[in-house]
Amino acid sequence: VSQVALGAITEADRHNIRGERISVDTLPVVGEDAIAEAVNILSRTPRVKVLVLAGSLMGGKIVEEIKKLKKFNDLIVFSLNMPGGVAEVSDLVVTDPIQAGVMAVMQVADTAVFDYRKLPENKRRF
Repeated sequence: VSQVALGAITEADRHNIRGERISVDTLPVVGEDAIAEAVNILSRTPRVKVLVLAGSLMGGKIVEEIKKLKKFNDLIVFSLNMPGGVAEVSDLVVTDPIQAGVMAVMQVADTAVFDYRKLPENKRRF
């Protein structure tokens, strides 16, 4: 989690120097029920644009909450490459946590040219 935050905060600083207003929040949560509840709460948080899930194993209730969230929201979900079903329902899967943080910020930045939607569906794993 800390490495994802490192990448995201560093990249956000670069964009904020240019006048953007990108903020990065982290929420270290442990346990399937707690993570699923945190994902559910994001549906009521309008400023959130990208969710990056970082852990060692995620599936079950978390996957179900992500599916519900994506059905009614345009929230983008990135995840680290990990066992469990989360990687299958994520929009982008990244192996390096620092790179995942950087890509998440680049996805929402106005001055960046990265957009995961331009990647072919079979190339959304890094």
